[in-house]
Amino acid sequence: MPERIVIRGARQNNLKNLSLELPLNELVVVTGVSGSGKSSLVFDTLYAEGQRRYVETFSPYARQFLDRMDKPQVDRIEGIPPAIAIDQTNPVRTSRSTVGTMTELADYLKLLYARAAELYCRRCGRKVRRDTPETIYNAMVERSRSAGDPRLVITFPVTVPANFSESEIVQLLQAQGYTRIHARDDRVLEVIQDRLRMGSAERARVIEALEAALRVGHGRVNVHTVPDEPPTTTVPTTPAGADIWRFSTDLHCPDCDIHYRDPTPSLFSFNSPLGACEKCRGFGRVIGLDDGLVVPDAAKTLRAGAIRPWQSASFSECQDDLVKYAKKRGVPLDVPWRDLNDAQRRWVMEGEPEWVSWGRSWPGVWYGVRRFFAWLETKAYKMHIRVLLSKYRAYTPCEICGGARLKPDALLWRLGTREDSERVLEPRLRFRPRGIELDDASFSRLPGLTVHDLMLLPIDRARDFLAHVHLPSPLDNATDLLLAEIRARFRYLSEVGLGYLTLDRQSRTLSGGEVQRINLTTALGTSLVNTLFVLDEPSIGLHPRDMGRVIGVMERLRDAGNSLVVVEHDPQIMLAADHVLDIGPGPGEHGGEIVFFGTPSELIGNTQSLTGDYLAGRKRADRSAPMQVPVDGPRIELSGVSEHNLQDIDLAIPLERLVCITGVSGSGKSTLVQDVLHPALLRAKGKSTEAPGAHRDLRGHALIEDVVMVDQTPIGRTTRSNPASYVGAFDAIRKRFAGAPLAKERGYTTGTFSF
Repeated sequence: MPERIVIRGARQNNLKNLSLELPLNELVVVTGVSGSGKSSLVFDTLYAEGQRRYVETFSPYARQFLDRMDKPQVDRIEGIPPAIAIDQTNPVRTSRSTVGTMTELADYLKLLYARAAELYCRRCGRKVRRDTPETIYNAMVERSRSAGDPRLVITFPVTVPANFSESEIVQLLQAQGYTRIHARDDRVLEVIQDRLRMGSAERARVIEALEAALRVGHGRVNVHTVPDEPPTTTVPTTPAGADIWRFSTDLHCPDCDIHYRDPTPSLFSFNSPLGACEKCRGFGRVIGLDDGLVVPDAAKTLRAGAIRPWQSASFSECQDDLVKYAKKRGVPLDVPWRDLNDAQRRWVMEGEPEWVSWGRSWPGVWYGVRRFFAWLETKAYKMHIRVLLSKYRAYTPCEICGGARLKPDALLWRLGTREDSERVLEPRLRFRPRGIELDDASFSRLPGLTVHDLMLLPIDRARDFLAHVHLPSPLDNATDLLLAEIRARFRYLSEVGLGYLTLDRQSRTLSGGEVQRINLTTALGTSLVNTLFVLDEPSIGLHPRDMGRVIGVMERLRDAGNSLVVVEHDPQIMLAADHVLDIGPGPGEHGGEIVFFGTPSELIGNTQSLTGDYLAGRKRADRSAPMQVPVDGPRIELSGVSEHNLQDIDLAIPLERLVCITGVSGSGKSTLVQDVLHPALLRAKGKSTEAPGAHRDLRGHALIEDVVMVDQTPIGRTTRSNPASYVGAFDAIRKRFAGAPLAKERGYTTGTFSF
C-alpha cells in the first residue's frame, strides 16, 4: 500500500503546475491567504479525483444514480484513497430534516423506544402492559397478601351482542359449563370461572382458571374481592366495597377500557405516515393566521388601530363594528392591547361563543377577527384577497400535536424512571401531549421521558440521561448494542462542541460550521478506515475553549487509519497538525504556489511565509480604535428575552455602530440574534416571519427602516449564478453592450447579451 499521495502538475483554477507528495494517515493542514488556491487544490483536485475514482468502481447502472465530478486539470495523481468531503455547505432545505435525522440518532432512538419504552394510559396514568397467567398469578399473590387474603372470584367479561338476548347468551354459556353470573353491567356479563383464596389455593388450579378465563374472555379477566358475608340480594351485582383487579393480555388498559397499538419503530418517526401527526403530516407546523401580524404593535389601542387589517379603506367598516360592539360589551377601547386581559383579547380575536353563522347571528353577535378571516377564505378566488391573506399568514404550531410532529399515542411511551427524568428535566418543563386526561400533579409523577422530551433536551443533558437511564430488564443483546451506539454518538457530538443543540433543531437553521461538525461526528460513528477526509475550516463559529475537542475528533479519525486534509486558518489546529502546507504568496493570479510544506515548528521559523510570520508573532493585525457610543444615542432595546437558555435578559443595542455579540458555544448568541431580535424586528415592520422567541418588549424599531439577515446560507441556487449576476453588475454591462451603435443597428437587446 502506498504511503503518500503523489500529485504532479496540478493546474486547477489558479494553481501553477503544482507537484507535491502528501503523507497518508496524517493530519495535514492547508493554509494561506484568501484566494490563494487552497480549495482548488484540496476540493477541486484531491477530493474530485478521489471521488471520481471511487464512483468508477461501480457498475454503469449504479453510476447513473451518483454525482460525478469533472476530472481535475492535473497530469497525474497516485495513491489517493476514496475521498469524503466535509464542508460548510448546508444542502438541507426541508423542515423534515433535524439534527436527530442528520446524525442518525433519530433512527436509533425510535428503535430504542420500540424495544425498551413503557406505555402509560392517557386517562389513568397507570402502566399498560401485556399480562400472562404467570404475571397475573404473581400480582394476585402480592395483592392478596397486602389485603389480608380475601375471598376472590375470577371472572371474565362477556358482551351481549345487539342481535342476541341476554337469555340466549346465558344458555350458550351454560352449554359450556358456565352456570354462574357474578354481576351484570348494562349488556356485559361477568361470568364466574372460579372462587378461591390465594392462601389455600394450589398454584396449578389458579393458573388453569386464569388460562380458561383468558381464552373465553378474549384476553381479559377480572378478579373480584368479595366480603366474607355473601350479599342477600337475589340480583347479581358487584358487592359494595368490593375491589376489582383487571388484567388483559393485549396492550389494553383494563381499568379505562382503552386499547393501544403495538410499538413499532415507525410509530416514533415523524417521517413515517404511521407515526406522523395526521394534521401537520410530521412538520409540526401549519400555515395559519398569525396574531402577531394582525396586531403588530401591542402599544396601540383598539380605537387607535391595533387590528391592522381593518385600518384600510376597504375594511374600515369592520373597525366601526369593533368600536360599536366593544362599547356594548364593556371592552375598553383606549387601553393598549398589551394591557387587555386574556378574556378581552379572546373576545376581539375569537368573537362571541353564541355565534352560529353570518345569516343567523349577524348583526347582533360579534364575529371576531378569526371569523372575519374565515369569511375572507370564501373569497380567496379573487387575487387581491389571496394577496391580503398572505400578509397575515405564518407558520404556527400544530394544534393536534402541539409541535411534537408525532401522533398522540407515540407520546404515551416513556423511557427510564422518575429519578432518571428529574435529574435532567424538571417535571413542570416536560412536554404535555395533547389529549392526555391526567391532571398536572398526576402527569408530573409519570416516570421517564417521551421521545419528544428527549428531542427537546440539549445534547449534553440528553447524553447524561441516556448514560444513567434504567431500562426494564432483561435486555437482549440487540438492545445493549443499540444503547452503546446511541451513547457513543452523543459523546461525539459533545466532543465537537455541539452539546448545546437539540435533536429537534431543524437542519436548515444550522450554520455551516455546525453542519460540518455534525458530519464529522457521523463519519466518526461509521468507523471508516483507509479513507481521505477533506475538511473546510471546521473551527468556524467555534469558541477557542472548544477547539481542543474538534482537534481530538480529527486525531481520532487519523489514528483509526484515515488521512485528513484540512483547509484552516486557526492557529490551534495548525499547531496540532502533522504537516502544514502554505499556499500563496498572494490571492488570485498572485497565488497558486507552494510557499512552505513541513511541520508546524518549521513553519514558525520560516521567514518567507506570511502565515509563519503571523503564527510566530513577528507580524500582527492592526486594529482601528473603536468609535465612542454616546449614552443617550439611538438604540434598539429588547427586554425580557427568555427563549431557550436565555434567562430573562434585557439589552440595548446602539445604532450606527459595529456591535459584536460573542460567547462560548451554546451560550445563546444565535438564539438572541436569529430567533428573537431578527424576527421581532420583521414583525414590527409588518413583514411575514416565524414567531419571534419569547420576550417582553421591543423598543426603538421605528428608528430603522428595514432589517436584513446576512448569514452563511449559499446565495446561488443554479449553476448559471455567479457573483456578477447576483449583485446585478451584469445588468449595467448588458445595457452598455445593447446601447452600442452596432447593437442598435442589428436590433440587439439586453437579452441578447444574457446567458
